[in-house]
Amino acid sequence: MKRLLKRWFATPARLPPAQAARLAAWQDAAPAVLSTPFAQARYVVVDVETTGLNLLTDTLISIGAVAVVGGRISLADSFSVVLQQDRVSRRENILIHGISGTVQREGAPPADALLDFLAYLGKSPLVAFHAALDEAMIRRAMRQYLNLSFKHPWLDLAYLMPALYPALARNHRVLDDWTGRFGIHNAARHDALADAMVTAQLLQVALVQARLKHVPDFSALRDLEKSAAPGFPA
Repeated sequence: MKRLLKRWFATPARLPPAQAARLAAWQDAAPAVLSTPFAQARYVVVDVETTGLNLLTDTLISIGAVAVVGGRISLADSFSVVLQQDRVSRRENILIHGISGTVQREGAPPADALLDFLAYLGKSPLVAFHAALDEAMIRRAMRQYLNLSFKHPWLDLAYLMPALYPALARNHRVLDDWTGRFGIHNAARHDALADAMVTAQLLQVALVQARLKHVPDFSALRDLEKSAAPGFPA
């Protein structure tokens, strides 16, 4: 509880001039045009590893991301970083994500890691599977280390896929269900970059189906996602 209160009521980050300039450059960049057709658009598919699944108390350990540009995965356009941890995660958590205590202690300083991620991301829309965890962890880290309110367009494939494939929705709920259905293999489950890569392949499947359904762009995909998400009308 003391760690949680310290995080909530901590003094906002004050960045050195060089870091502040990097952040300002990202903030000043033009936002993505969400009506850009798929063939011209760049989407960044992201996955994170954390100390656990509690959105209030757990912290961000690593970010993995890969770009889908014009509907194609760009292997050269990928990103991976481990954030330096003051306290390494529990042994049972390390057994899941495989990021050792040594690697966590020797990770990149969090502010630098997050600025590197922003520079990679640009203003491209973000895509994830069950995006709530990824979004919450990234947003909180951005606020804690950069004093940035990270409001960015996200797309959640966990809701988009059932909207695109309603006949499969009942028996396909987790990422492994969908990737297995379309023959997408993940050789390193719970590695952030590897999970981002298979999610990017699933996004490719979604984009093909979206074209068949005459869904033209990211904005329309988000409308379709909302139609299948809890709390939104069907």
